[in-house]
Amino acid sequence: MILGILFAILAGALVSLQNIFNSKVGEHAGSWTTTTLVLGLGFVASFTIGFLFEGQQLFQLQNMKIWYWFSGLIGIGVVTCVVQGIKLLGPTYAISILLTSQLGIALLWDTFGWMGIEKVPFTLQQLIGVLVIIVGILIFKMSGEPKPAKVTNRLKSVHAEK
Repeated sequence: MILGILFAILAGALVSLQNIFNSKVGEHAGSWTTTTLVLGLGFVASFTIGFLFEGQQLFQLQNMKIWYWFSGLIGIGVVTCVVQGIKLLGPTYAISILLTSQLGIALLWDTFGWMGIEKVPFTLQQLIGVLVIIVGILIFKMSGEPKPAKVTNRLKSVHAEK
């Protein structure tokens, strides 16, 4: 279990780092260029590493449902939406919403056992947990922006002292 927690923490850190990198690429290139670059380099790297570690087994995909082959198309939506979200909201706010959305949707998938995932009974504690995160994001967002009137008043008092 500890190893799983460590992998999850590392994945979260890497996703956040990748999103910031993607956003920086997006500042210099269009959204589709960014998506192409990110997913193209990801393909080359994963194909190379997969072939080195798995060899011919990399191509053995028995009994896989045909629609699973299209999961990479979902990545196009992920990269494009994250780049745009960070551009419009900033990294912390966008990633907070992204992770909360991810948690909420995962809760639905677990609860209903969609696509063969083992059903996990929905509990009030799970709902409270997601709501606490949402309230935390709202508090974070509302407390993070200075009010223009206070800034203006501070500037007036600084100039008056001179």
